[in-house]
Amino acid sequence: MVKQLEWRRGHGLRAAAAVLAGLALLTACGGGADGDHKPAVPPTATGTLEQLASKADCEPNLQTDAQEIRQANCAMGERRYVLATFATDRGQREWINEANDYGGSYLVGRKWVAVGDAKVVAALRGRLGGTVETASPHHSGSSGGGGSEDGHSGHHGS
Repeated sequence: MVKQLEWRRGHGLRAAAAVLAGLALLTACGGGADGDHKPAVPPTATGTLEQLASKADCEPNLQTDAQEIRQANCAMGERRYVLATFATDRGQREWINEANDYGGSYLVGRKWVAVGDAKVVAALRGRLGGTVETASPHHSGSSGGGGSEDGHSGHHGS
C-alpha cells in the first residue's frame, strides 16, 4: 500500500510539471501576445451585405440584388473591392471557383466573400475575420489585374 501511495504522489507531480511545461510553451509561442508579427484576426463576421459593409467601413454601391447573390462595390481609400453575400454555401463556392480563373485575393467567410488586391484583403481581414484564398490566373485572357471587381461582376448565375 505504501509503494502504491508513493507512486501516485510521484505520478501526480510529474503530471502537474508536464501541464505547467505545456502552458509555458504555449505562452512562449506567442498565442496572441503583443510581440506577434501578425495582427489579431477577429472572429469571422456574419450578417447581411449591409451589416458586413458596415463592419468593413464601406458604403456599398449595390450592383447585384438577386435571390442567390447580393454584390456591391466598395472602396478603401483609393483601392476598390467587391463584397458579395450568397444565399447558400454551394452558391458561394461555385462563384469562387469561377472567379479563381481571374486570379486575385479573396477573403472568405460563411456565405460571403470580399475580392480585391492583397493589401485590401489583408486590411479587411482585420475587420471581418475570415480566411484568405489566393488564386492565380488560369488563362491568358485575364486583364493582369486579378482580383478587381471588373473581372468579377459577371460571376453569378442570373
